[in-house]
Amino acid sequence: MRIDMIFTAAQTEPTFLFDLLQKTAWPMTPPAPWSAFHIIFSLLGLAASGFLAAFLGRRHKAHASLILWNCGVILGVSEVYKQLFIYEVVNHGCYDWWYFPFQLCSTPMYLCLVFPLLGQGTPRRTAAAYLESFGLLGGIMALAEPSGLMHPYWTLTLHGLVWHIFLVFLSFFCAGCGLAGRTTRDFLYTIPLFFAFCLIATAVNVFTGGKADMFYISPYYPITQVVFHQISLALGVIPGIGIYLISICVGAFLCFKGLNKILKASIL
Repeated sequence: MRIDMIFTAAQTEPTFLFDLLQKTAWPMTPPAPWSAFHIIFSLLGLAASGFLAAFLGRRHKAHASLILWNCGVILGVSEVYKQLFIYEVVNHGCYDWWYFPFQLCSTPMYLCLVFPLLGQGTPRRTAAAYLESFGLLGGIMALAEPSGLMHPYWTLTLHGLVWHIFLVFLSFFCAGCGLAGRTTRDFLYTIPLFFAFCLIATAVNVFTGGKADMFYISPYYPITQVVFHQISLALGVIPGIGIYLISICVGAFLCFKGLNKILKASIL
C-alpha cells in the first residue's frame, strides 16, 4: 500500500490534533513578493540572524555542536507541524508529496540533527561548509523570490519565511565560529555531499512518479525555477537539470568565498 494511501486511511474522524491544528489555521491574503510585508520581515529577520550568530559565536563557540543540534530540533519540530498542517487542514487527510521535506532548503535540518555525531574531522567541517554555502544560497534565493513561501495561512507563511532566515543564521554562525574552514578545498568537500542529496531527491521524485519535485530536478517535466525553466524548455529536461545543478554549485561557492571575505574584513 502506498504511503499516501496509508495516511488517508488513518484519517477516520476528527482528533485532538486536528482540532489543535484548526485553531492555528489563521487565514490571510498571501503577501505579494516584494511587498512591504515581505521586505520588512526579511530585513528584520536577516538583521536578527546576524546579531544572534555574532552573539552566540563569541560567547558559546565551544558549544557549537549543541547549538546546531538544537537548531535542527527546532527546524524538525516546525517541519512536523507544517507536514501535519498541510495534511490535516489544507489537504483534508490526503498526503501531498509536493511538500515532502527534502528540498535543498530542507537538508540543513538533517545536517544539524547529526552534527554532534560527526566528530572533529573532515565530516564535521564538510557539514559546516555545506551549511555555510548551500544553506546561505538556499536561504537568500528563497527570500529573494518568495512566491513559494506565501500561503493563505499565517502559520505556513511565517514558517516559510522564518525557515529561510534560519538558514542564513546557520550560515553566519558556522562562518563566525570557523567550523567550516575558509579555503577552496574546504568547500570542494561539500560537492559530493550535495550530489548525494541530489540522488536522494531524484529517488523520491522517481518513486512518487512525478508527484514530488525535490530539488526541482524531477525528470518528468521542465525545471519550475525562473530562468532555468526556459533553459529546460530550450535544451531539454536533463541538460536543463545539469545546468541548474552546476549553477547551484557555483552560487554556493560564491556564497562561501564572499561570506568568508566579509568575515575576514570585519575582523581586520
